[in-house]
Amino acid sequence: MKKISVSAVSYTNTLPFLQGIRNSDVMNAIDLSVDYPSACAQKVIDDVVDMGIIPIAALLKLPEYHIIGDYCIGSDGAVDSVFIFSQKPITEIQSLRLDVQSRTSNGLARILLKHHWKRDVEIVTEGDADAYVLIGDRTFGKKDSMPYVYDLGQYWKEMTGLPFAYAVWVSNKQLPEEFTEAFNRALADGVSHPEDVIAGLPIYPNFDYKKYLTENLDFHLTAEKREAIKRYLALYKEL
Repeated sequence: MKKISVSAVSYTNTLPFLQGIRNSDVMNAIDLSVDYPSACAQKVIDDVVDMGIIPIAALLKLPEYHIIGDYCIGSDGAVDSVFIFSQKPITEIQSLRLDVQSRTSNGLARILLKHHWKRDVEIVTEGDADAYVLIGDRTFGKKDSMPYVYDLGQYWKEMTGLPFAYAVWVSNKQLPEEFTEAFNRALADGVSHPEDVIAGLPIYPNFDYKKYLTENLDFHLTAEKREAIKRYLALYKEL
């Protein structure tokens, strides 16, 4: 039987999932690759892989998609790895540089600027700017590096009252139910003991892996997170 090709994300927030997958028999049924979020999404969009954990903004690029399983990369408030770093208060910035590795977080920053902070700023993808979006492991230990730091999970919660799902497991075609159920069980096992992935990870100042993996991140794709996805996509389309 042809293996199912799967793209996962190379960030720490996905390690519990990878732990579950690699310790499961489902590993024998897949070809697994690891990429940064926007590249992972592009592989699913271009049908280079059958499924992946993709930023929710990328759902709009897929003519057909199926959300696989009951798990996601999410948070209920501050996530501690999705930020706007700024030289000045957010209410005073005139320009924002986006993160080339991101889709969803760039959109989330723009949505919050428009609807929460009521700011109309210049959006750039390179060069100097008053503030910039940065996500994932590259943010670890950097909260003290800029005068102003804004956790986008926290401000989404303030604006909407909802948790957030940054990325979900998605296939671009219908996959066998037996496989999706086995894959979901593997994910469940991985996120049931997320702190097991910490050993050997790089140490950063002012960053606590255990708190990040067990408190900041919320891996369960709840009804409220599904509602947040709908709310986000509606706002994203208006940008």
